[in-house]
Amino acid sequence: MKKSKIFLSGIIKENPIFVLFLGMCPVLGTSGSFYQAFGMSVCVLLVLLVSNIVISLIRKIVPNEVRIPVYIIIIATIVSVVDMVVKTYFYDIYSVLGSFLQLIIVNCIILGRAESFASKNGVVESILDALGISLGFMLSICVLAVCREVLGTGSLVFGNLLTGEKIYTLNIFPSEYAIKMLVQPAGAFLMLGLLVAVVTAIRNASANKAAAKAKAIALQAKNKTVAETTAKQ
Repeated sequence: MKKSKIFLSGIIKENPIFVLFLGMCPVLGTSGSFYQAFGMSVCVLLVLLVSNIVISLIRKIVPNEVRIPVYIIIIATIVSVVDMVVKTYFYDIYSVLGSFLQLIIVNCIILGRAESFASKNGVVESILDALGISLGFMLSICVLAVCREVLGTGSLVFGNLLTGEKIYTLNIFPSEYAIKMLVQPAGAFLMLGLLVAVVTAIRNASANKAAAKAKAIALQAKNKTVAETTAKQ
């Protein structure tokens, strides 16, 4: 597989949220605001990138019978280090993310990419896979968060991940017209369902267009063959 396809696959074809539906717990729990969603996606990127690199490096020396426990130990170690670093240096974002940061250990995205890709490919390919999947996760959860925050509060708040301070608040429409339920837990399910429906409709339209184009090309080639055969006769 070409390196560009490996990277783009995680964003579009194998998008972890809108296509594969992996890691739903942190997605639903931390998408109430753009600030939370961005912080969580950065942590997932760090864990996935490091775990893919480590697992790709040791893939040939880990016995097949114990590979899953070994992967879990590696991922748990990386998450613990990230958890301690964030708690020490970025306590404000740590207090916002709460237990969802530790739950990255059991995130299906991390273990899934370790088992299906990093354990079977080289370091460079594993890095591209991690970046693509992480970017797909980041874009998806941030889009979900922006939709929930804007429609649920009427504004979008940008915060500093280092200090937790609000940098800028973009007021889009008066808060009295906001659908406040969207920033509640139930709103996460509702907005996610709507976005998945939109993404699915776009993917289906694209697939139908590609199929129609392929059919037209095949028909054109068939007609050309028939015409050439007739001319020879």
